[in-house]
Amino acid sequence: MTPQQISDYKRKWMQETAYEVQVDMDSDVWGKDWCRKNIERIDWSFEKHTQPDDSHTFFFKHERLAEEFLSAYREYNPRFP
Repeated sequence: MTPQQISDYKRKWMQETAYEVQVDMDSDVWGKDWCRKNIERIDWSFEKHTQPDDSHTFFFKHERLAEEFLSAYREYNPRFP
């Protein structure tokens, strides 16, 4: 896929069926590293400072991916809900 095709593909699924997971503001690097190792780049996305507490949001195309990420994140940072 070309970069434009990837962008269009992501935009489409993010508008239709994105599954969101919030992470604290210090876990963005951990989250991106985990996603790069475990998920195809076209099936996840990330936005910084999406909540009033400056936490970040990861978006996933499939619910299963969001659940796997959340499970790993809870092990990494059990203090964040």
